Amino acid sequence: MLVSATEMLKKARDGHYAVGQFNINNLEWTKAVLFTAQEMNSPVILGVSEGAGKYMTGYKTVAAMVKAMVETLNITVPVALHLDHGSYEGAKACLEAGFSSIMFDGSHYPIDENVAKTTELVKLAHEMGVSVEAEVGSIGGEEDGVVGAGEVADPAECKRIADLGIDFLAAGIGNIHGKYPANWKGLDFDALGKIHEATGGIPLVLHGGTGIPADMIQKAISLGVSKINVNTECQLSFAAATREYIEAGKDQQGKGYDPRKLLAPGFEAIKATVKEKMELFGSVNKA
Repeated sequence: MLVSATEMLKKARDGHYAVGQFNINNLEWTKAVLFTAQEMNSPVILGVSEGAGKYMTGYKTVAAMVKAMVETLNITVPVALHLDHGSYEGAKACLEAGFSSIMFDGSHYPIDENVAKTTELVKLAHEMGVSVEAEVGSIGGEEDGVVGAGEVADPAECKRIADLGIDFLAAGIGNIHGKYPANWKGLDFDALGKIHEATGGIPLVLHGGTGIPADMIQKAISLGVSKINVNTECQLSFAAATREYIEAGKDQQGKGYDPRKLLAPGFEAIKATVKEKMELFGSVNKA
C-alpha cells in the first residue's frame, strides 16, 4: 500500500534526518530501491519524472507496477509514489493514475499563475489524501528540457506558496540537477535559513542531491531539509557496473547475454548507491 509523503517528511523534519527520493526508470530501478528500503528499514519516496513516466508507457503502468511490487515483495516500510517536476496536466494525470504524492513545478510561471494552479492542485490532491510539493526558484541544470541556472528562491515568494497548504516545498538554493560543474559555488545556507524561517518550518526539499558534499547535505538537513532527491548518481553507478560486465566479456560467457544476468550488476550498483544515501541522510531504521 502506498502512502502520502506528508507524514514521513514531518517525522524526518522533527527527527533531523531526510527521506531520499530515488527516481525510477524501469522495473530494475524500482525493485532495487524497494529492496534496499526494506533492508535498511527506511521510508522511501519513488520519484517519477514526466519523461520516465512516458518511457514506462504512462503513469497507470507505473502505479500498477509499484503497487503490485510493494504487495508481492511484502514491503512494509512507508513508500510514496511521487511525480517529480510535474506539469499542471501531468499532476492531474498522476492523481487519476493512483500516485500517492505529486510535485507541481510552477516555478517557470509568473508567481500569480503559480499560486492559482498550486491552489487548485492542493485542493484536488488533498481530497484524495495525496501530498503536494511545489517549487519556487528554478533548480539549475536540465530536467526534461527545462534549463535553470540554479536560482536562489525569494523567501517572501516561498512563504506565499507555502501558505497555500502544500505539504513540502522545493526552494532553489543554488542546487542543480545532473553533475555539478567545477566552479559551483555550493549551497546558499543563508538563503536556506531565511526560507526555513519564512515558511514556518514546512519540510523543505533539496533537488539535485547528486554530488553535493556530505557535510553540506548534513548542514542542509539541520536547516529544515527533509527530502533529498537522487537520480543521476544511480544512473552513473548503474552504467558503470553494466559497462564493467560487458567490457569483461561476461555477456559472451555461457548465458551471460540473458537480460536478467546482464542487468544484475547494475541492479546491485543501484542498491549500493541507495544504501549509501540512506545512511548519509539518516533515514535508516526510521520506518
